[in-house]
Amino acid sequence: MRRLGSVQRKMPCVFVTEVKDEPSAKREHQPFKVLATETVSHKALDADIYSAIPTEKVDGTCCYVTTYKDQPYLWARLDRKPNKKADKRFKNFLHSKENSKEFLWNVEEDFKPVPECWIPAKEIEQLNGNPVPDENGHIPGWVPVEKNNKQYCWHSSVVNYEFEIALVLKHHPDDPGLLEISAVPLSDLLEQTLELIGTNINGNPYGLGNKKQPLHLLVPHGAFQIRNLPTLKHSDLLSWFEGCEEGKIEGIVWHCHDGCLIKVHRHHLGLCWPIPDTYINSKPVIINMNLNKYDYAFDDTKCLFSHFSKINNQKFGRLKDIIFDV
Repeated sequence: MRRLGSVQRKMPCVFVTEVKDEPSAKREHQPFKVLATETVSHKALDADIYSAIPTEKVDGTCCYVTTYKDQPYLWARLDRKPNKKADKRFKNFLHSKENSKEFLWNVEEDFKPVPECWIPAKEIEQLNGNPVPDENGHIPGWVPVEKNNKQYCWHSSVVNYEFEIALVLKHHPDDPGLLEISAVPLSDLLEQTLELIGTNINGNPYGLGNKKQPLHLLVPHGAFQIRNLPTLKHSDLLSWFEGCEEGKIEGIVWHCHDGCLIKVHRHHLGLCWPIPDTYINSKPVIINMNLNKYDYAFDDTKCLFSHFSKINNQKFGRLKDIIFDV
Protein backbone atom coordinates (compact mmCIF):
# COMPACT_ATOMS: atom_id res chain seq x y z
CA MET A 1 0.00 0.00 0.00
CA ARG A 2 1.59 3.29 -1.11
CA ARG A 3 2.28 5.74 1.68
CA LEU A 4 1.68 9.44 1.24
CA GLY A 5 1.58 12.20 3.84
CA SER A 6 0.39 11.58 7.39
CA VAL A 7 -2.33 13.87 8.80
CA GLN A 8 -0.92 14.98 12.14
CA ARG A 9 -2.10 18.58 12.28
CA LYS A 10 -4.50 21.08 10.72
CA MET A 11 -4.00 21.43 6.97
CA PRO A 12 -3.84 24.90 5.41
CA CYS A 13 -6.04 25.87 2.45
CA VAL A 14 -4.42 25.98 -0.99
CA PHE A 15 -5.80 29.52 -1.42
CA VAL A 16 -5.51 32.57 0.77
CA THR A 17 -8.78 32.68 2.75
CA GLU A 18 -10.97 35.52 3.95
CA VAL A 19 -13.71 35.67 6.57
CA LYS A 20 -17.24 36.70 5.54
CA ASP A 21 -19.85 37.79 8.09
CA GLU A 22 -22.38 35.19 6.97
CA PRO A 23 -23.64 32.07 8.80
CA SER A 24 -21.44 29.05 8.13
CA ALA A 25 -22.88 26.18 6.10
CA LYS A 26 -20.21 23.88 7.52
CA ARG A 27 -20.50 24.48 11.27
CA GLU A 28 -23.83 25.05 12.98
CA HIS A 29 -24.01 28.22 15.11
CA GLN A 30 -20.84 29.64 13.50
CA PRO A 31 -21.75 33.21 12.45
CA PHE A 32 -19.08 33.52 9.75
CA LYS A 33 -17.75 31.74 6.65
CA VAL A 34 -14.15 31.09 5.67
CA LEU A 35 -13.94 31.40 1.89
CA ALA A 36 -11.08 31.01 -0.56
CA THR A 37 -9.85 33.96 -2.59
CA GLU A 38 -8.33 33.49 -6.04
CA THR A 39 -4.76 33.77 -4.69
CA VAL A 40 -2.71 30.61 -4.14
CA SER A 41 -1.22 30.71 -0.63
CA HIS A 42 2.50 31.12 0.10
CA LYS A 43 2.45 27.85 2.07
CA ALA A 44 1.19 26.01 -1.00
CA LEU A 45 3.76 27.63 -3.26
CA ASP A 46 6.60 26.95 -0.82
CA ALA A 47 5.56 23.27 -0.74
CA ASP A 48 5.69 23.10 -4.56
CA ILE A 49 1.96 22.52 -4.87
CA TYR A 50 2.14 22.23 -8.67
CA SER A 51 4.08 18.97 -8.45
CA ALA A 52 2.05 17.55 -5.53
CA ILE A 53 -0.23 14.50 -5.71
CA PRO A 54 -3.94 15.42 -5.46
CA THR A 55 -6.17 13.00 -3.55
CA GLU A 56 -9.77 12.85 -2.41
CA LYS A 57 -10.49 14.35 1.02
CA VAL A 58 -12.67 11.70 2.67
CA ASP A 59 -15.25 12.82 5.24
CA GLY A 60 -14.85 10.97 8.53
CA THR A 61 -12.75 11.18 11.68
CA CYS A 62 -8.98 10.97 11.68
CA CYS A 63 -7.19 7.91 13.13
CA TYR A 64 -3.58 6.84 13.52
CA VAL A 65 -1.86 3.45 13.73
CA THR A 66 1.17 3.17 15.98
CA THR A 67 2.50 0.89 18.69
CA TYR A 68 0.78 0.49 22.07
CA LYS A 69 1.34 -2.35 24.55
CA ASP A 70 4.06 -3.65 22.22
CA GLN A 71 1.67 -4.22 19.30
CA PRO A 72 0.14 -2.19 16.45
CA TYR A 73 -2.88 -0.26 17.70
CA LEU A 74 -5.52 2.07 16.28
CA TRP A 75 -5.52 5.51 17.92
CA ALA A 76 -8.37 8.04 17.89
CA ARG A 77 -7.92 11.79 17.46
CA LEU A 78 -8.18 13.70 20.73
CA ASP A 79 -7.10 17.33 20.79
CA ARG A 80 -6.09 18.77 24.14
CA LYS A 81 -8.15 21.93 24.62
CA PRO A 82 -7.81 24.89 26.98
CA ASN A 83 -9.90 25.11 30.14
CA LYS A 84 -12.62 27.76 30.40
CA LYS A 85 -10.40 30.36 32.03
CA ALA A 86 -7.58 30.01 29.51
CA ASP A 87 -9.99 29.80 26.56
CA LYS A 88 -11.64 33.08 27.59
CA ARG A 89 -8.22 34.74 27.90
CA PHE A 90 -7.20 33.39 24.47
CA LYS A 91 -10.41 34.60 22.77
CA ASN A 92 -10.06 38.05 24.33
CA PHE A 93 -6.52 38.16 22.95
CA LEU A 94 -7.69 37.19 19.45
CA HIS A 95 -10.31 39.94 19.43
CA SER A 96 -8.09 42.62 20.92
CA LYS A 97 -6.24 45.20 18.84
CA GLU A 98 -2.95 44.23 20.42
CA ASN A 99 -2.81 40.74 19.00
CA SER A 100 0.40 41.48 17.16
CA LYS A 101 2.12 40.13 20.27
CA GLU A 102 2.44 36.41 20.78
CA PHE A 103 -0.06 34.76 23.12
CA LEU A 104 1.69 33.01 25.98
CA TRP A 105 0.35 29.62 27.06
CA ASN A 106 1.09 27.76 30.26
CA VAL A 107 0.61 24.20 29.02
CA GLU A 108 0.62 22.71 32.50
CA GLU A 109 -2.10 25.03 33.86
CA ASP A 110 -4.14 26.22 30.86
CA PHE A 111 -5.31 22.90 29.44
CA LYS A 112 -7.89 20.30 30.35
CA PRO A 113 -6.52 16.96 31.55
CA VAL A 114 -6.16 14.10 29.09
CA PRO A 115 -5.72 10.35 29.68
CA GLU A 116 -2.25 9.21 30.72
CA CYS A 117 -1.92 7.26 27.46
CA TRP A 118 -2.52 10.42 25.37
CA ILE A 119 0.32 11.41 23.04
CA PRO A 120 0.76 14.67 21.11
CA ALA A 121 0.63 14.49 17.34
CA LYS A 122 3.86 14.34 15.42
CA GLU A 123 5.35 17.38 13.72
CA ILE A 124 3.83 19.91 16.13
CA GLU A 125 6.18 22.55 17.48
CA GLN A 126 7.83 21.97 20.87
CA LEU A 127 8.95 24.59 23.40
CA ASN A 128 10.91 23.60 26.52
CA GLY A 129 9.77 20.03 26.07
CA ASN A 130 6.07 20.94 25.81
CA PRO A 131 3.91 20.88 22.65
CA VAL A 132 2.91 24.33 21.40
CA PRO A 133 -0.85 24.88 20.79
CA ASP A 134 -1.95 25.62 17.22
CA GLU A 135 -3.64 28.80 15.99
CA ASN A 136 -6.96 27.58 17.44
CA GLY A 137 -5.47 27.01 20.89
CA HIS A 138 -5.60 23.22 20.57
CA ILE A 139 -2.83 20.63 20.96
CA PRO A 140 -3.56 17.86 18.43
CA GLY A 141 -3.05 14.36 19.79
CA TRP A 142 -4.10 10.74 19.98
CA VAL A 143 -5.46 8.14 22.43
CA PRO A 144 -5.35 4.36 21.89
CA VAL A 145 -8.67 2.71 21.01
CA GLU A 146 -9.22 0.13 23.74
CA LYS A 147 -11.51 -2.77 22.91
CA ASN A 148 -14.15 -2.08 25.57
CA ASN A 149 -14.10 1.73 25.51
CA LYS A 150 -17.69 2.78 24.70
CA GLN A 151 -16.58 6.25 23.66
CA TYR A 152 -14.69 4.72 20.73
CA CYS A 153 -16.95 1.75 19.98
CA TRP A 154 -17.15 2.59 16.27
CA HIS A 155 -13.37 2.72 16.06
CA SER A 156 -13.23 -0.64 17.84
CA SER A 157 -15.58 -2.22 15.30
CA VAL A 158 -12.98 -1.97 12.51
CA VAL A 159 -10.05 -3.59 14.32
CA ASN A 160 -9.29 -6.96 15.90
CA TYR A 161 -6.30 -6.83 18.21
CA GLU A 162 -6.11 -10.57 18.78
CA PHE A 163 -5.21 -11.09 15.14
CA GLU A 164 -3.96 -7.53 14.56
CA ILE A 165 -6.12 -6.78 11.51
CA ALA A 166 -8.26 -3.84 10.35
CA LEU A 167 -11.15 -3.37 7.92
CA VAL A 168 -9.85 -1.17 5.10
CA LEU A 169 -11.48 0.35 2.02
CA LYS A 170 -9.21 1.11 -0.94
CA HIS A 171 -8.93 0.64 -4.70
CA HIS A 172 -8.70 -2.93 -5.95
CA PRO A 173 -5.01 -3.56 -6.74
CA ASP A 174 -5.78 -4.84 -10.26
CA ASP A 175 -8.71 -2.60 -11.19
CA PRO A 176 -8.68 1.12 -10.32
CA GLY A 177 -12.39 1.34 -11.22
CA LEU A 178 -13.26 -1.13 -8.45
CA LEU A 179 -13.20 -0.59 -4.69
CA GLU A 180 -12.19 -3.34 -2.29
CA ILE A 181 -12.95 -4.01 1.37
CA SER A 182 -10.36 -6.28 2.95
CA ALA A 183 -8.75 -7.25 6.25
CA VAL A 184 -5.32 -5.59 6.35
CA PRO A 185 -2.64 -6.40 8.96
CA LEU A 186 -2.25 -3.47 11.34
CA SER A 187 1.51 -3.87 10.94
CA ASP A 188 1.09 -2.81 7.28
CA LEU A 189 -0.53 0.42 8.47
CA LEU A 190 2.03 1.42 11.11
CA GLU A 191 2.70 5.17 11.29
CA GLN A 192 -0.08 5.88 8.81
CA THR A 193 -3.15 8.03 9.38
CA LEU A 194 -6.55 6.94 8.11
CA GLU A 195 -10.12 8.21 7.99
CA LEU A 196 -12.84 6.29 9.82
CA ILE A 197 -16.10 6.59 7.86
CA GLY A 198 -19.51 5.07 8.40
CA THR A 199 -22.97 5.05 9.91
CA ASN A 200 -22.24 6.98 13.08
CA ILE A 201 -19.48 9.30 11.87
CA ASN A 202 -20.05 12.94 10.80
CA GLY A 203 -23.67 12.38 9.80
CA ASN A 204 -22.76 9.48 7.49
CA PRO A 205 -22.37 11.44 4.21
CA TYR A 206 -21.79 8.21 2.24
CA GLY A 207 -24.96 6.47 3.46
CA LEU A 208 -23.21 3.40 4.89
CA GLY A 209 -25.11 0.78 6.90
CA ASN A 210 -28.07 1.60 9.10
CA LYS A 211 -29.08 1.91 12.75
CA LYS A 212 -29.80 -1.81 13.03
CA GLN A 213 -26.48 -2.82 11.46
CA PRO A 214 -23.91 0.01 11.56
CA LEU A 215 -21.08 -0.18 9.04
CA HIS A 216 -17.69 1.49 9.51
CA LEU A 217 -14.47 1.29 7.51
CA LEU A 218 -10.97 2.76 7.50
CA VAL A 219 -9.65 4.63 4.45
CA PRO A 220 -5.89 5.31 4.36
CA HIS A 221 -5.15 8.98 3.70
CA GLY A 222 -4.14 9.46 0.09
CA ALA A 223 -5.80 6.19 -0.98
CA PHE A 224 -7.97 7.81 -3.67
CA GLN A 225 -5.77 9.77 -6.05
CA ILE A 226 -7.44 12.23 -8.42
CA ARG A 227 -6.48 11.63 -12.03
CA ASN A 228 -8.15 14.44 -13.97
CA LEU A 229 -7.82 17.55 -11.83
CA PRO A 230 -7.95 20.88 -13.71
CA THR A 231 -5.40 23.68 -13.36
CA LEU A 232 -5.00 25.23 -9.94
CA LYS A 233 -7.34 28.15 -10.50
CA HIS A 234 -10.30 29.08 -8.33
CA SER A 235 -12.75 29.17 -11.24
CA ASP A 236 -11.52 25.89 -12.75
CA LEU A 237 -11.76 24.03 -9.45
CA LEU A 238 -15.23 25.46 -8.84
CA SER A 239 -16.38 24.18 -12.24
CA TRP A 240 -14.77 20.80 -11.59
CA PHE A 241 -16.56 20.35 -8.26
CA GLU A 242 -19.89 21.42 -9.76
CA GLY A 243 -19.80 19.65 -13.11
CA CYS A 244 -17.49 16.64 -12.95
CA GLU A 245 -18.39 13.18 -11.65
CA GLU A 246 -14.97 12.92 -9.99
CA GLY A 247 -15.64 16.24 -8.28
CA LYS A 248 -18.50 14.85 -6.17
CA ILE A 249 -16.23 14.70 -3.13
CA GLU A 250 -15.78 16.65 0.12
CA GLY A 251 -12.54 18.23 -0.98
CA ILE A 252 -8.98 17.77 -2.23
CA VAL A 253 -5.78 17.10 -0.29
CA TRP A 254 -2.49 17.68 -2.09
CA HIS A 255 0.40 15.52 -0.83
CA CYS A 256 3.57 17.53 -1.42
CA HIS A 257 7.02 16.04 -1.85
CA ASP A 258 8.27 17.58 1.41
CA GLY A 259 5.48 15.84 3.35
CA CYS A 260 3.34 18.97 3.61
CA LEU A 261 -0.42 18.54 3.12
CA ILE A 262 -2.54 21.27 1.53
CA LYS A 263 -6.33 21.13 1.16
CA VAL A 264 -9.39 22.77 -0.27
CA HIS A 265 -12.91 21.99 0.96
CA ARG A 266 -16.08 22.50 -1.04
CA HIS A 267 -17.14 25.03 1.61
CA HIS A 268 -14.04 27.11 0.82
CA LEU A 269 -15.57 27.61 -2.63
CA GLY A 270 -19.07 28.31 -1.33
CA LEU A 271 -20.36 24.86 -2.31
CA CYS A 272 -22.54 22.52 -0.28
CA TRP A 273 -21.49 19.34 1.50
CA PRO A 274 -22.74 16.68 1.97
CA ILE A 275 -24.29 16.02 -1.42
CA PRO A 276 -26.76 13.29 -2.51
CA ASP A 277 -24.57 11.28 -4.93
CA THR A 278 -20.93 11.03 -3.90
CA TYR A 279 -18.14 9.87 -6.19
CA ILE A 280 -17.18 7.11 -3.77
CA ASN A 281 -20.64 5.60 -4.29
CA SER A 282 -20.35 5.63 -8.08
CA LYS A 283 -17.91 2.70 -8.10
CA PRO A 284 -18.65 -0.99 -7.53
CA VAL A 285 -17.07 -2.62 -4.47
CA ILE A 286 -15.93 -6.20 -3.90
CA ILE A 287 -15.44 -7.98 -0.57
CA ASN A 288 -12.07 -9.68 -0.20
CA MET A 289 -12.36 -11.17 3.27
CA ASN A 290 -10.91 -14.67 3.42
CA LEU A 291 -10.87 -15.14 7.19
CA ASN A 292 -10.99 -18.93 7.44
CA LYS A 293 -8.12 -19.06 9.89
CA TYR A 294 -9.94 -16.58 12.16
CA ASP A 295 -13.49 -17.98 11.90
CA TYR A 296 -13.63 -19.39 15.37
CA ALA A 297 -12.88 -15.96 16.83
CA PHE A 298 -15.72 -14.14 15.07
CA ASP A 299 -18.77 -15.75 16.59
CA ASP A 300 -20.27 -12.41 17.66
CA THR A 301 -23.28 -11.78 15.39
CA LYS A 302 -22.64 -8.04 15.52
CA CYS A 303 -18.97 -8.35 14.53
CA LEU A 304 -18.19 -6.71 11.17
CA PHE A 305 -15.44 -9.23 10.46
CA SER A 306 -17.97 -12.03 10.84
CA HIS A 307 -20.47 -10.32 8.53
CA PHE A 308 -17.88 -9.67 5.84
CA SER A 309 -16.52 -13.21 6.00
CA LYS A 310 -20.04 -14.46 5.15
CA ILE A 311 -20.23 -12.33 2.00
CA ASN A 312 -16.64 -12.87 0.89
CA ASN A 313 -16.12 -12.43 -2.89
CA GLN A 314 -19.50 -10.73 -3.32
CA LYS A 315 -19.63 -7.64 -5.50
CA PHE A 316 -21.93 -4.66 -4.89
CA GLY A 317 -22.88 -1.82 -7.21
CA ARG A 318 -22.23 0.82 -4.51
CA LEU A 319 -20.88 1.02 -0.98
CA LYS A 320 -24.29 2.08 0.31
CA ASP A 321 -25.76 -1.16 -1.09
CA ILE A 322 -23.92 -3.26 1.50
CA ILE A 323 -26.60 -4.34 3.96
CA PHE A 324 -26.05 -7.35 6.19
CA ASP A 325 -28.68 -9.92 7.07
CA VAL A 326 -29.19 -9.74 10.82
